[in-house]
Amino acid sequence: MSKLLSLPRALLFDLDGTLADTAPDLAAAVNKMRTDRELDETPFDLLRPLASAGARGLIGAAFDVAPGNPLYDDMRTEFLANYAAAIANRTVLFDGINQLLTEITVRGLYWGIVTNKPALYTDALVPKIGLQHAACVISGDTTPHAKPHPEPLFEAARQLQITPQDCWYVGDDLRDIQAGKAAGMPTIAAAWGYCGHTEPSDWLADIIATHPLDLVTLLKNP
Repeated sequence: MSKLLSLPRALLFDLDGTLADTAPDLAAAVNKMRTDRELDETPFDLLRPLASAGARGLIGAAFDVAPGNPLYDDMRTEFLANYAAAIANRTVLFDGINQLLTEITVRGLYWGIVTNKPALYTDALVPKIGLQHAACVISGDTTPHAKPHPEPLFEAARQLQITPQDCWYVGDDLRDIQAGKAAGMPTIAAAWGYCGHTEPSDWLADIIATHPLDLVTLLKNP
């Protein structure tokens, strides 16, 4: 892990796979679809890396059904209903996140959330897992664009009334790093997260962090 050149005024985080381990509840939602059809559950180890891809990734893994398939829209609706009904049964913050957010707050910095999760689910989940003190929460439908487009990150900076260059963006998916770079923000790959089927070392992030407490070290030793 190398060091950034300057300290930020804010740290912005992706939600699923970065701040919160939501994979158990997301996997349960798609596996309920399978058991309702009297099919065996898809192994969690196959679903976890795809959690950041949401319905598209999980339905694809569990049923080999993708957008454009005539079955997809109804299956997506069913998946989202299952998820909404049990959105925080097993979801927890990753180890070290509470310490990191405390360090950010003690230093007088902002922290916020920028996720592709629709607001209906973000707004339900955030207070249940103790993230309601975020200085901003930008969901996938807050702006007309979702990541990897930079507009959600620009909107976060506008709400915080700081320049994008004064924010670090932290995420566990290639789209997060692409969005951060397009917004002109220093980027940190959260290698503790889901990361899909690609390696964070290939994303060209400014920093690769293997644990949330790595960011505490960065803040203490710029």
